[in-house]
Amino acid sequence: MESAKEKNEQGLAPAIAEELKRLIYGGEIQPGERLNEAALALRMGTSRGPIREAIRTLAGLGLVTAVPNRGVFVRQISVREMLEIYELRALVFGFAAERACEHLDEPHRLRLAELLDRMDAACESGEGTLYYELNLRFHTLILELSGSQRARQAYDDYIKELHLFRRSYFNAPGNMRRSNAEHRAIYDAIAKGDAKRARTLAERHVLSGRERLLARLEHPA
Repeated sequence: MESAKEKNEQGLAPAIAEELKRLIYGGEIQPGERLNEAALALRMGTSRGPIREAIRTLAGLGLVTAVPNRGVFVRQISVREMLEIYELRALVFGFAAERACEHLDEPHRLRLAELLDRMDAACESGEGTLYYELNLRFHTLILELSGSQRARQAYDDYIKELHLFRRSYFNAPGNMRRSNAEHRAIYDAIAKGDAKRARTLAERHVLSGRERLLARLEHPA
């Protein structure tokens, strides 16, 4: 039978997962670093149960990976791997944007327009974390409109591998504004049913993001 403390702690995992994401994205927990359940439980003021559940959430997002007999580590990929994943991601996103032209309806059009407006607001207020989350939703919605489950799965896998690289450069207001201007151009092409332009702009958007990220890695300041 569960104790009162265990029942109270059941709802802590989502908040702990968000805090761990913040620490990872902010660099306080580095790529390749091992997550120590006992130390995190002490830091968060809870038992290991919610910590373990939060870590499972992070694993589902691709932020951490379990190594048998060693523990759970923050995911780490090389710059070379990152560049290759971006190229594949560009192809899949271009395919999705092209297919989205065939399936765009009024509810999805309104959702895309709302996301664009909310990202503009996040740019103005300098909220990099909020912009990043909204950006993910925008891309996910276009993948949903593609009608291809395989494309959605492949894209999701690529996104999970790139989280740690991508998250850092969204803090720059100029990058956020350029990114959302590209989003609007993609949306306009889809809304007009211009499949060829939608595909070209979507591929270019992903590859432009890669170049912005590379510039950020070369000049962190």
